[in-house]
Amino acid sequence: MRREVSPHFVRGSLSRVSCAMVYFWLALAVVFEVGWAISMKLSDGFSRLWPSAATVAMYLLSVVFLALATRRMDVGVAYAIWAGCGVSLIAVAGIVWFKEPASALKIASLALILLGIVGLQLAGAGRH
Repeated sequence: MRREVSPHFVRGSLSRVSCAMVYFWLALAVVFEVGWAISMKLSDGFSRLWPSAATVAMYLLSVVFLALATRRMDVGVAYAIWAGCGVSLIAVAGIVWFKEPASALKIASLALILLGIVGLQLAGAGRH
């Protein structure tokens, strides 16, 4: 008998290890997304060699790990997690490291993004 581990995974049987690997790939995709965005900022408009090279390398790695995750996970959910977590962490990095303003509206908007990600996860929880 075939059984789905998570409602967001493509039909078929996945072991817990496979499920963990999908989320690991997705986490790596988010980490590299945040990394390329920060490197892009540090590249000063691609005028500095090493931050520019890091931007390209991390961008490619981010897309590769996202592609690996979407082999077994719904693309809409994977992309929403990737984009939502990435934009939230990048905004926080901007506030913390680049001294960008942190208005109440910005923080509330980030909270709404995170709530949206959680909502997507919960929306599929009853699907089997």
